Amino acid sequence: MTERLAVGVIGVGSMGQHHARVYHELPTVDLVGVADVDAQQATETAEQYGTTPMSVDSLLSVADAVSIVVPTAYHYEMGMAAIEADVDLLIEKPIADDPATGRELLTAADDAGLTLQVGHVERFNPAVRTLSELATELDVIALDCQRLGPPTKREIDDGVAMDLMIHDADILLSLVEAPVADIYAAETAADQYVAATVEFENGIVATLTASRVTQQKVRTLSVTAEDCRVTVDYMAQSVRINRHSLPEYIESDGDVRYRHENITERPTVENGEPLKKELASFIETVRTGGEPVVSAADGIRALEFVRRVTDVAARE
Repeated sequence: MTERLAVGVIGVGSMGQHHARVYHELPTVDLVGVADVDAQQATETAEQYGTTPMSVDSLLSVADAVSIVVPTAYHYEMGMAAIEADVDLLIEKPIADDPATGRELLTAADDAGLTLQVGHVERFNPAVRTLSELATELDVIALDCQRLGPPTKREIDDGVAMDLMIHDADILLSLVEAPVADIYAAETAADQYVAATVEFENGIVATLTASRVTQQKVRTLSVTAEDCRVTVDYMAQSVRINRHSLPEYIESDGDVRYRHENITERPTVENGEPLKKELASFIETVRTGGEPVVSAADGIRALEFVRRVTDVAARE
């Protein structure tokens, strides 16, 4: 039987607690400890999931792999600490607060022969995986990404583009195999609402909207192709394909009415928690030494994209 990996979580705030929970549930690992600057938070999380609160240094001395789920400003520091301790790591998105420090992490992990995966969890959403399989057969014309929601109660240091839009940036860049030609962007509502239009060198156009001021939670991606429209609902983990749209006018008893019919397909989507799939994939990559589904290079591309959006929006 394969020996269980010793894993830990650095940072057990609102998201880090879920990492601890999933590791506690995975049969292939032992959650050996958690670390947090808030000692009470670390103790409570450790008690909940049957592990030990530790300092970062102590945790890195006993873990084979860790999740780093601290504020973005500390991703580089904690990432380098894990690499120097020869510990494989998953860093929650974004990989760092600057592409240059992200590249330093990538180089250091490669030089040390370690796995560095970036926590873009939507890549592991079953609906996105279904879309990725469909996309190879689509002649894509345009994409529309919407990630909207009301103001959050928790304090978030990252701006709305870095916090929310970066999820869609990663998905978009994984689907469109062409360099970005140009970006147009604007922001409003004290930078809590950002919209961007992107032109790719292959002619595909994409729109992305991220909001923390919309009184409805929306997480969708729509793909317009030559012969269909594919809509992904991240929250429902569903995919809908509309084909063969047939608009026509019908005359009945002297009245002219408009009718629009199309064929709707709903591909089967495997259910499952994206975070659990993400962490299981990370552990498998650590075991096999393969390439992560979301590599450090992927994380840097998404970060560069969002930084470009925010820079353009700030100038408008």
